[in-house]
Formats: sequence, structure tokens, C-alpha cells
Amino acid sequence: MSHSHAGLPTDPALLAKAHVPDADILGVASMLSEPERARLAQLHDVLQTRVRPVVGEYWDREELPFELLPLLAEHGLGELEFSGASRLFRGLAYAEVTRADVSLSALVGIHNELVVDLINQLGSEEQKSTWLPGLRRFDKVGCFALTEPEHGSDIAGGLALSAERTASGWVLNGAKRWIGGATFADFAIVFARDVADGQVKGFVVELDQPGIKRTKIARKMGLRIMQNADLVFTDVEVPEGALIPGAESFAATNEMLRNSRAWVGWQAAGIQLAMFDRAREIALKREQFGKPIAAFQLVQEQLTRILGNATATLSMMASIARLQEEGGFDMPHAALVKATGTRLARESAQLARAIGGGNGILTEHEVSKLLGDAEILYTYEGTYEINSLIVGRAVTGISAFV
Repeated sequence: MSHSHAGLPTDPALLAKAHVPDADILGVASMLSEPERARLAQLHDVLQTRVRPVVGEYWDREELPFELLPLLAEHGLGELEFSGASRLFRGLAYAEVTRADVSLSALVGIHNELVVDLINQLGSEEQKSTWLPGLRRFDKVGCFALTEPEHGSDIAGGLALSAERTASGWVLNGAKRWIGGATFADFAIVFARDVADGQVKGFVVELDQPGIKRTKIARKMGLRIMQNADLVFTDVEVPEGALIPGAESFAATNEMLRNSRAWVGWQAAGIQLAMFDRAREIALKREQFGKPIAAFQLVQEQLTRILGNATATLSMMASIARLQEEGGFDMPHAALVKATGTRLARESAQLARAIGGGNGILTEHEVSKLLGDAEILYTYEGTYEINSLIVGRAVTGISAFV
């Protein structure tokens, strides 16, 4: 276990003294080309030295550090879908952002997978020219408004926000809930049901117009930096050009939703790398009975389990990247890695928190912060249960829900 590669130890002096390897012990990052390995190493360094040390207080206060957005843009995180990078690099980049902070990785992932990519693939030329240049630099931010107060897992069939065509465009009425970034976003990609044909259609809706109310959802146990919000639309008039031409049915968005579940799999890998980093650091520094607690058998077993879970998740995601490159990636694959990776992350979070002991309940030591964030990953982008049933349907041919 002496492997060394682009993902550098979080505390090099401490880890060098202990002669321990980076958390990616199977060298998934070493599968990248040399230029991509160098780029990932640089990204890791920036995120660990300039982002992770400052985000904890924002997490405690449920605030977004807007001043970090230019830094993220500087390192290409606003335009990963245009980078020409391999799927493996893009996934590992998501994991590295998560390793620094889960909320910021949610912002970066939603931005790339559900906003930038959707507008680029399905939007009109006017929508592309209006929004993509600013989005690529994080000068503009969009949000993805699909989930509703009464419709989460059954959103495809139950979506209730209505869109009625008028002589000059459309009128939207209804509500959305849990929309990440909606408190500050410039626009939302809003999914509404056309009252004429019953189809779910997508619209680009600027959020500073009359009839739109946005309310921050506060007091969350995790993902506290991400500004989730309730959106209410009351007789909101949008022009005909707001309709996304490639999203005139819900089926057209399936590719984005599938990719977003794979992105959460990368988050599950990244958060477990962070858990291992923090738990090992605590174990090496904390002394009891005259020696570091890392010397105790129970602690070593817990660290080994966290590492095993992280390695299993990272290895699964490397296979997903290969399938995406080859064109063989489908929803059951995404559901399997999302469900499995977040289940393992939940277990790893409990182990890391336990290694922290009493100090582990303080967010300054990060393991309790990671524990709260892991619970959110387990639930969003399709709950663990729903994703498990998607896989169950694929392997049995029998649907347990719809």
C-alpha cells in the first residue's frame, strides 16, 4: 500500500511521518493521462488549501461563500462539460470538490450536469447565446426546478405545476421545492405540465420577475452551504422563447437525470475520501493511554472499513466512467452506484464520527459535518429506496412501484 499518485495527502507532513498512502490506494487517478493527472493534482491542492479551510463556518451559518465562485471558475469548474476532458477526469474532479465540501460539489454538479449540459444539448440558439458564456465563468447561475412539495419520487407522473399557452407565450402556476441555488440563481429550468396536451415541458424562467416567490429552506442537518428554496409561481408570464425546444416532453431530460445520479456516485466517493482523510488525521494526532489512538485495533478496523467502502465506491465509479465513454451507460447502472455509494458513505460517516470521539461532534473537526452531508446524499437525486427498486426492476423484469 505504498501507491502514490495525483491525489496528494491532505496533511503531507503528518502522513509522510507515518509512511501512509493516499486514500486512493488502488490508483484510480493513475488511469488518467499525464496531463489530466497533473490537472487533478492542481485542483486537489487548490481545493484543500483554499476552499476546505474556510467553508466550515459558512456551513455552520448556512451561507454560501460567493467569493469562492471566481476561484472555482478559474479552475474550469464552471465548464466541465465543455472541457474535452475524459469522463474519468470529470468524475474525479467532482469527487475532489466533494472532498473539500459537499455543498459546493452539489452546486458544481447541478451547474454542469443539469443546467449547462441541458441548455447546451436541448436549448435554442438564443438560450445558448444568452446564458452559456456567463454560466461557464459562474458570472451567471441557474437552478434546476423539478421536485415539488407533494411530488418527489413520483415526479414524472405526478408533476403538477401547470403551463398554459397564451397568445404571447405561457403562464405558469404552481410550486417547486428543494431547489438548490434558487435563492440567488439568475434563472431556473422549470418543468411544468402543459394543460393542453398533458406533456411535461421545460422552460428557462428568469427569477426576478413578478409572480415568483422564493423562500430559503433553513435548519437543514446537512448540505447547509447549498441554498435550497421553495419556489411559488403565481400567474407568471413567460415568452414563447422561454420554452426549451429539446425538452418538450419529460423523456427528453432522462439523459441528464441519469448522468446526475452518476454524479452523486462521484460525490459518494469524494465524501468517503474526505471521511478517511479526517478520521485518519484524528487517529494519528489524538493520543490516549500514552499513544496515538491509531495504534488501537478497533480504530484500525474502523479506518480499514472506511477505506474499503471508499475504494469500492471509487472503483465502481471508474467503471461507470468507462461505460459512459463507450456509450453503454443506462439508468440501472446510475441507480446502482448512487444507491450503493451513498449507503456505504452513510456507514463510513458513522465510523469516522466515532473515531472522532467527543471532538467528533464538533463541526470544526469536520466528521460531524460529513455525517450530516452523507444523509443528504443518501436521499436526494432519487432516494436510496427508489434507486434500489430501479435496479430491482432491471434485474428481475418486475416493477415494484410503477
